[in-house]
Amino acid sequence: MTALLELRDVGFAYPAVASRRARPFALAGLSFSVAHGEIVGVIGPNSAGKTTLIRLVTRVVAPAAGDIALDGRPLRRWDPAALARRIAVVPQGVPPQFPFTVEELVLMGRYPHGPGRYFESATDVAAARAAMAATGVLELAALQLESLSGGERQRAVVARALAQEPRLLILDEPTAHLDLRYQAESAALLKRLNREQGLTILLVSHDLNLASEVCDRLLLMAEGRLVAVGAPDAVLEESALGAVFGCEVTVEKSPTTRRPVVQLTWRV
Repeated sequence: MTALLELRDVGFAYPAVASRRARPFALAGLSFSVAHGEIVGVIGPNSAGKTTLIRLVTRVVAPAAGDIALDGRPLRRWDPAALARRIAVVPQGVPPQFPFTVEELVLMGRYPHGPGRYFESATDVAAARAAMAATGVLELAALQLESLSGGERQRAVVARALAQEPRLLILDEPTAHLDLRYQAESAALLKRLNREQGLTILLVSHDLNLASEVCDRLLLMAEGRLVAVGAPDAVLEESALGAVFGCEVTVEKSPTTRRPVVQLTWRV
């Protein structure tokens, strides 16, 4: 498989802050690629650099060293609207007070396809409806976002990203505030989008078991560096996870999928 996204020896550091007590953070020597049609998960403890990685890939910040390429072209050479037609981001949620219907939210995803237009075209409406159908929220199109459950809102946010018709979908903690049912539904949705639409997915998550179940490969990060890259079986290893997260874990196999399942070892 050819690379859709490639990072080559990327480095980045935030400017020094006024407080002397703040610990400086930097990424260093970050190199990996994401192939077309692949699901790659980014895992690691807090302050590992996962959010910074999203900001680099979406060009919110620029690398201080190295290079990032999309489809073989340096990211810095992409026009912003053209980049938004290829990369879509699903944040952790939408603001609590966001006075729009599901359909209005999803249509916002069409902006990169006509940034100079004030009204959506028939093509935009068709793309939005297809995205809502793919995520199971078409019947909720007329409802206000504030009236939806957490899982329904999250699917609507995914639909907005799909309406961009991206080639790379980036998700930032998509199940962070969802109960078990909606976590399972989100995992199934991501796998179905990847399988049926060939969508390439970069999943950033604290949920190691979600990442294990959904992803083809995992990137384990700690303190701005890559600790391990590979299949879930190779990366979700007890000693490596214990060292990175600073706690004892056990790793077993799911009886149904044979994927690794990580459990915290409680010492009461």
